[in-house]
Amino acid sequence: MTTALKPWPYPRWVAHRGAGKLAPENTLSAFRLGAQHGYRFFECDAKLSSDGVLFLMHDATLERTTNGHGVGGALTMGQIAQLDAGSWHSRAYAGEALPTLEALARWCLANHLHLNVEIKPTPGQELETGRACGTLMQRIWPHSDVPPLFTSFKPESLQGARETAPHIPRGLLLDKLADGTGDADLQVALDMDCHAMVLHHALWTPELVAKVHGAGLRCSSYTVNDEWAAQRLIDLGTDGIITDRVDLFSPAQTSATL
Repeated sequence: MTTALKPWPYPRWVAHRGAGKLAPENTLSAFRLGAQHGYRFFECDAKLSSDGVLFLMHDATLERTTNGHGVGGALTMGQIAQLDAGSWHSRAYAGEALPTLEALARWCLANHLHLNVEIKPTPGQELETGRACGTLMQRIWPHSDVPPLFTSFKPESLQGARETAPHIPRGLLLDKLADGTGDADLQVALDMDCHAMVLHHALWTPELVAKVHGAGLRCSSYTVNDEWAAQRLIDLGTDGIITDRVDLFSPAQTSATL
């Protein structure tokens, strides 16, 4: 028995961390650059500061993308705001700050853009971070607008978001299949009342796409930077493609090559 597909009011093409690798990830400059390339749907990573403010950063630790040291979530937002999150990328972005999730969300709203918030908790803060993301979006995102999409590798984080913002769609991120078939992971997604499964692009097969779509969920992929990989996903009938290559793929494309 096939279940009707859940609504999916989002563009196919998603700019990874703002503009992929063209600008320092998870900074407002990156999102602005992605928008300049025509992208309307943006993925970011969100975690909690020690004083309970959601900010953008992928790693648990600061060293790769800032001039700070240690665990990012151990700092207050005031301390995080003083970090240089741009010099590691290039001299042009020296002094770039890590924004709050609220600042990015308000920028997206002001520009009528779509947002995919990957809930990326500091270890041990999975449920708390998910709840905070839901609470924030419940407060600032108009119910009349297309809602943001919450995704996470951590089911506990999705559960937290579900508790505080049950109306906001959720997607389960996976970098491998628990049982090789996807059945166990699909059941987790269904139990969490997810709208989508977001897989490493190589995991999708015609059989798995049919299975997930048949259960009423959407199929999305990360991180797709090659034309052949994008074309394969389009041919499979998947619904979303997250890419670093905002300079290679036009978000208006219906195939991997124009």
